[in-house]
Amino acid sequence: MRSNFQIGIIGKGSQFKRVSKILKKLNLSYFLYKPNNKKYYDKNQFIELKKCKFIFILSPNNSHYYYIKTLHKNRYIFCEKPPISTKTDFVKIKKINHKKIFFNFNLRFSKLAEVLTQRDKYKLGELLYGNIISGHGLAFKKEYSKSWRSDKKFCRKGVFEISSVHWIDLLNYFFGLKKLEKLRLSNFLKKGNSFDNSYCKITLGNNSEVDIFSSYSSPLIKKIMLVFTNGVIEQNEAGIEVRGPSKNFNKKGFFIKPKIIRKIRVNEVKDFEGSIEKSVKFFLKIANLKKNFSKREFTCSLKSNELIL
Repeated sequence: MRSNFQIGIIGKGSQFKRVSKILKKLNLSYFLYKPNNKKYYDKNQFIELKKCKFIFILSPNNSHYYYIKTLHKNRYIFCEKPPISTKTDFVKIKKINHKKIFFNFNLRFSKLAEVLTQRDKYKLGELLYGNIISGHGLAFKKEYSKSWRSDKKFCRKGVFEISSVHWIDLLNYFFGLKKLEKLRLSNFLKKGNSFDNSYCKITLGNNSEVDIFSSYSSPLIKKIMLVFTNGVIEQNEAGIEVRGPSKNFNKKGFFIKPKIIRKIRVNEVKDFEGSIEKSVKFFLKIANLKKNFSKREFTCSLKSNELIL
């Protein structure tokens, strides 16, 4: 894939490494703007950045809105989630023209999202309840205590606004969000002053509830269960199972576990990297064609963001 437009990237953290790798794979060059974390501004670099028509905002969370409001006019914007970090900026961003702005909630491009898209095909029925446990030991790494992820100044709610928000957005995208019922944040390892554990309960549009636990101080774990009226979706480190229907009986008339109607092996690393690549390609496709992003995508992203403020 070749293109004649200029791409600018803001930020040089872990997400930059992933996105730049994808751009290189697509044979696309870019200008790297290295922000000053205190002012988010360097005059000479910014002059070069403003020449770019396509901007990837991969900087710390609390800087996102600054770059969006400064650069969005006449440019396509790919912004890491969450879009904004304060309620004041939330009010302001709703007034910005959304047509060329895309927020990277990349779980929408995951294998689980693929299954959820086909839930009518599997005749799963209405969602009743969900439980999501997702964690790994990022906080055990030496560099974590000095990173923006562990600093409230740059990341007010820690792992909740970095990890949990992805699950919140995925559920919002498919089922609609109603409200945040509970939220508990803790800094278990006390490396930095932000939060390395979060638990929340959300209510979806049909009044079903989902519990979400995210952690930077746990072993690597992914356990997802979504219970529907006529089936179940389960995901763990090995893959995804779709089971149904609910009315399964043995010869004595007792209920038995629904049969597997689809089984997908999922490599966690490949699924994660693949979802980001699909997200980047989707952005570039719309930008290349000079089309607009849908209002639904924009408002859905903001609704997911609003819940974590």
